[in-house]
Amino acid sequence: MKKKFKRQEYARYKKLGIKWRRPRGKTSKMRRYEAGKPAMPAIGYRTPKAERGLHPSGFKDVLVNNMSELENLDPDTEAGRISASIGKKKKEMMLSKASELGIKILNK
Repeated sequence: MKKKFKRQEYARYKKLGIKWRRPRGKTSKMRRYEAGKPAMPAIGYRTPKAERGLHPSGFKDVLVNNMSELENLDPDTEAGRISASIGKKKKEMMLSKASELGIKILNK
Protein backbone atom coordinates (compact mmCIF):
# COMPACT_ATOMS: atom_id res chain seq x y z
CA MET A 1 0.00 0.00 0.00
CA LYS A 2 1.20 3.50 -0.83
CA LYS A 3 2.32 5.57 2.16
CA LYS A 4 0.52 8.86 2.77
CA PHE A 5 2.93 11.69 3.58
CA LYS A 6 1.54 14.46 5.72
CA ARG A 7 2.48 18.12 5.68
CA GLN A 8 4.43 19.58 8.60
CA GLU A 9 2.02 20.76 11.35
CA TYR A 10 -1.01 19.62 9.30
CA ALA A 11 -2.90 18.90 12.55
CA ARG A 12 -2.18 22.34 13.99
CA TYR A 13 -3.79 24.44 11.24
CA LYS A 14 -6.84 23.21 9.33
CA LYS A 15 -6.01 25.45 6.34
CA LEU A 16 -2.84 23.46 5.61
CA GLY A 17 -4.69 20.28 4.74
CA ILE A 18 -2.84 16.98 4.32
CA LYS A 19 -1.33 17.68 0.87
CA TRP A 20 2.45 17.26 0.88
CA ARG A 21 4.75 20.30 0.98
CA ARG A 22 8.46 20.00 1.72
CA PRO A 23 9.52 21.50 5.09
CA ARG A 24 12.05 24.27 4.40
CA GLY A 25 12.47 25.88 7.81
CA LYS A 26 15.98 26.45 9.16
CA THR A 27 15.20 24.72 12.45
CA SER A 28 12.54 22.32 11.21
CA LYS A 29 12.67 19.03 13.09
CA MET A 30 10.93 17.22 10.25
CA ARG A 31 13.44 18.50 7.67
CA ARG A 32 16.27 17.22 9.87
CA TYR A 33 14.62 13.75 10.11
CA GLU A 34 14.37 13.85 13.91
CA ALA A 35 12.79 10.85 15.62
CA GLY A 36 9.09 11.06 16.37
CA LYS A 37 8.35 13.36 13.44
CA PRO A 38 6.37 12.34 10.31
CA ALA A 39 8.31 10.68 7.49
CA MET A 40 9.30 12.58 4.37
CA PRO A 41 9.13 11.16 0.84
CA ALA A 42 12.29 9.40 -0.26
CA ILE A 43 13.34 7.24 -3.20
CA GLY A 44 13.02 4.09 -1.08
CA TYR A 45 9.22 4.45 -0.98
CA ARG A 46 8.89 4.08 -4.79
CA THR A 47 6.59 1.32 -6.03
CA PRO A 48 8.12 -1.76 -7.69
CA LYS A 49 8.69 -1.44 -11.45
CA ALA A 50 6.18 -4.21 -12.24
CA GLU A 51 3.38 -2.36 -10.39
CA ARG A 52 3.95 1.15 -11.75
CA GLY A 53 1.14 2.64 -13.83
CA LEU A 54 -1.33 -0.13 -12.99
CA HIS A 55 -4.89 0.33 -11.72
CA PRO A 56 -5.26 -0.45 -7.97
CA SER A 57 -6.99 -3.70 -9.01
CA GLY A 58 -3.67 -4.83 -10.57
CA PHE A 59 -4.82 -4.62 -14.20
CA LYS A 60 -3.48 -2.37 -16.95
CA ASP A 61 -6.06 0.37 -17.64
CA VAL A 62 -7.01 0.46 -21.35
CA LEU A 63 -9.42 2.98 -22.90
CA VAL A 64 -11.94 1.23 -25.16
CA ASN A 65 -13.84 3.07 -27.91
CA ASN A 66 -15.52 0.22 -29.81
CA MET A 67 -16.28 -3.52 -29.82
CA SER A 68 -13.16 -4.54 -31.75
CA GLU A 69 -10.89 -2.82 -29.21
CA LEU A 70 -12.80 -4.58 -26.41
CA GLU A 71 -12.33 -7.99 -28.05
CA ASN A 72 -8.56 -7.40 -28.41
CA LEU A 73 -8.04 -7.03 -24.63
CA ASP A 74 -6.18 -9.70 -22.67
CA PRO A 75 -8.50 -10.64 -19.75
CA ASP A 76 -5.58 -11.78 -17.56
CA THR A 77 -3.60 -8.51 -17.57
CA GLU A 78 -5.81 -5.75 -19.01
CA ALA A 79 -9.05 -4.12 -17.86
CA GLY A 80 -11.20 -1.91 -20.08
CA ARG A 81 -12.45 1.58 -19.42
CA ILE A 82 -15.31 2.46 -21.77
CA SER A 83 -14.95 5.90 -23.35
CA ALA A 84 -17.27 8.66 -22.09
CA SER A 85 -18.40 9.40 -25.63
CA ILE A 86 -20.08 5.96 -25.93
CA GLY A 87 -23.87 6.06 -25.63
CA LYS A 88 -26.05 4.06 -23.23
CA LYS A 89 -27.24 1.43 -25.73
CA LYS A 90 -23.75 0.66 -27.06
CA LYS A 91 -22.30 0.66 -23.53
CA GLU A 92 -24.82 -1.99 -22.44
CA MET A 93 -23.84 -4.11 -25.48
CA MET A 94 -20.15 -3.71 -24.60
CA LEU A 95 -20.76 -4.65 -20.94
CA SER A 96 -22.58 -7.85 -21.92
CA LYS A 97 -19.81 -8.75 -24.40
CA ALA A 98 -17.14 -8.08 -21.74
CA SER A 99 -18.85 -10.36 -19.22
CA GLU A 100 -19.10 -13.02 -21.92
CA LEU A 101 -15.35 -12.73 -22.65
CA GLY A 102 -14.41 -12.47 -18.95
CA ILE A 103 -12.99 -8.94 -19.26
CA LYS A 104 -13.09 -6.58 -16.28
CA ILE A 105 -14.66 -3.17 -16.94
CA LEU A 106 -13.50 -0.37 -14.61
CA ASN A 107 -16.36 2.09 -15.18
CA LYS A 108 -19.62 0.14 -15.12
